[in-house]
Amino acid sequence: MLVHEYQKRVRYGETDQMGYLYYGHYAQYYEIGRVEMLRSCGLTYREMELEHGIMMPVVSLQMRFVRPAYYDELLTIRTTLRRLPDRFITFEVEIFNPDGKLVNGGSVRLCFVEKASGRTVSAPEFLLDKLRSQFE
Repeated sequence: MLVHEYQKRVRYGETDQMGYLYYGHYAQYYEIGRVEMLRSCGLTYREMELEHGIMMPVVSLQMRFVRPAYYDELLTIRTTLRRLPDRFITFEVEIFNPDGKLVNGGSVRLCFVEKASGRTVSAPEFLLDKLRSQFE
């Protein structure tokens, strides 16, 4: 299992009229979590796309809203990968406020697409090589 944490401050432009983090921005926070998790393993989305020709589109997103996050709060995005990917990769995400209370939780499932052909493929070996040590 791989767990990664990243902190992100809520910006004014991300809030709604009530001063809450606007619900539509949570998907972006999920993306930040998974991108930074992969970066911590030595792999970037840019490298996957440009050097390996692999893209990872989202196929499903589930989330639950527990309590609001507010402007200027420093949130912790905890991203967990519970199993090695196969044809899909599923990231579980929890977002915590500065008091350590859960704000939002859910999961996002992505598939692997070969950029040149547009076809779905199994998890590429270069990605599995970066992740295997976390699951041994």
